[in-house]
Amino acid sequence: MAKALLAVALWLCISLPVCAAAPKKPPSWAELTSEQQQILAPLAADWDKLEPERKRKWVGIAKRYPKMKPDEQARVQRRMQAWAKLTPKERQAARESYKKMEKLPPEKKQGLTKQWEEYNRLPEQERRKLGSKPRKPPAATAAPKSPAEPAPLPAASVAPPEPLPAAPALASSPASQ
Repeated sequence: MAKALLAVALWLCISLPVCAAAPKKPPSWAELTSEQQQILAPLAADWDKLEPERKRKWVGIAKRYPKMKPDEQARVQRRMQAWAKLTPKERQAARESYKKMEKLPPEKKQGLTKQWEEYNRLPEQERRKLGSKPRKPPAATAAPKSPAEPAPLPAASVAPPEPLPAAPALASSPASQ
């Protein structure tokens, strides 16, 4: 009898912490407290579509929010509003960019941080100018990969009836040496 009680007690000691540690389902929007809903309001439209892991992250932020300084709270709200405006593709790109940044060596991170701080010191108008410039795709500005790789010919000269007089000049070009 004593062995059976000891076995049951041992089983309870082992199984109860496991049951208590089991992650519970994150709350739906309706299950959030009114305070959490107020803090997480920018995410309301997308809340029920968020992955459980993301919901847990945001609930954690909402729990820490009341203890934050006012400027930190304002920053969280701004970032949350900006995040809520992103498309799913943009959010995924942001996550991937963050993961890449985390893998960078400390000196590269510091360099990027310095560049970011310099950018933020620029006047708003200058930042808008820089942000609104269309970026050229690398392929459009790239030179041929190797000197032996010829540039594409114009359509009119693709199949000339006779050899072009410029052919000897190509033989003396640096690309053929």
